[in-house]
Amino acid sequence: MPNYEPPFQLTSPILRLVADICERLGRLSITSALPHSPRLRRENRIRSIHASLAIENNTLSVAQVTAVFDGKRVLGIPREIQEVRNAILAYEALEQWRPERVGDLLAAHRLLMTGLVDSCGTFRQAGVGIYREATLVHMAPPANRVMTLVDDLLGWVKRTEAHPLIASCVFHYEFEFIHPFDDGNGRMGRLWQTLILSQWQPLMAFMPVETLIHARQAEYYQALSAADKAGDATVFVEFMLRALLDVVTEIESGVAEADSQASGEKGSEKSSEKGSEKGSEKILQLLRHAPGMPARQLAEHLGTSARAVEKQLASLQRQGRLQRIGAPRGGHWKVL
Repeated sequence: MPNYEPPFQLTSPILRLVADICERLGRLSITSALPHSPRLRRENRIRSIHASLAIENNTLSVAQVTAVFDGKRVLGIPREIQEVRNAILAYEALEQWRPERVGDLLAAHRLLMTGLVDSCGTFRQAGVGIYREATLVHMAPPANRVMTLVDDLLGWVKRTEAHPLIASCVFHYEFEFIHPFDDGNGRMGRLWQTLILSQWQPLMAFMPVETLIHARQAEYYQALSAADKAGDATVFVEFMLRALLDVVTEIESGVAEADSQASGEKGSEKSSEKGSEKGSEKILQLLRHAPGMPARQLAEHLGTSARAVEKQLASLQRQGRLQRIGAPRGGHWKVL
C-alpha cells in the first residue's frame, strides 16, 4: 500500500509526555555520566535483556544474566541461557542496523532466535493466533500478507515526520499486530523500538524500558488489546510514553546520585536513605487508609515515579512491613 499511514491520534497527554521526556533527556545528555559511563550503560543493558526475556517467561535472574554477560558458567535451562546470549549479541549490534531496512529486521531476528526456532530470520508461513490463558486475544493477519504489511510499516518509519518517541511506539504496536514471525515477536518489537529511539537519541539505547513493561505486563497486554479494539494505536502510545517517562525519570535520579558520588560529595548516601525511609513511611501511611491504592497513584502523592514506588513496595515486603493480599490486580495491601 503506497504511503501507508498507521492510524493514531495526537492527544494532549501524548504531547505532554513527549515534551516531558525530551526535557529530561536533554538534562541527562548535558549533565549526567550516563553517556560516558561504561558501568551505567552495562547495568542498564543487562536490565533491559533480563526484563525483555522475563516477559517471555525466561526464569534466569539478573545475577544469572549478568554472569552470562560476563562469559561465566551458569547453571540453568540451556534454552534460557541461549536466549540471553542471543539477546546480548542483538543489543550489541544495534548500531549496525537501520530501522527501515527489512534485511536488518530479518538479521536481528536471526540473532535473537538462533538455536531456538528453525525459522529464525524468516517471516512466518502460516496463520497465527495470540492466546492469553487459553483465550484467543488476537488473530494476526494471514501469512501471505506479512511481507506487504512489514514493507508498508518500514516505509512509514522511513518517511514519517512524527516525533521519534511517538513513531517508535506506533511501530511497536503495528509490529505486534502483524506478528510477522513464528516466535520472538515480542522481544523483536521491543528491540526495534529501542533501535528507533537510539537513532534519534543515543542515550535511549541504554534506557531499560523493558523493565517497566515487565513490571506492568498486564497493563502492557491490556493496552495492546485496547488498541486492537479501537482500531488505532493511540492508547498503546500513551501507555508506552508513560513507561518511557518513568524510566527516564528513574535514570535521571540514579545518575544524579552516581554523579554525586563520583564527584566526592559526602553524605549523599545517607541523605538518599533518609529520603527513601521517609517515602516508605508515607507509603505505609497512605496504604493504611487506602489499601487498594495502585503504585501510580502512590507515586502521584509522593511526587516520584511509579517504578520508584514499586521498588519501595518490594523493599517493605522484604522487611516484613507490608503484605500483598490477593492478585496483583484487584488485590490490596496489608500494613504489618
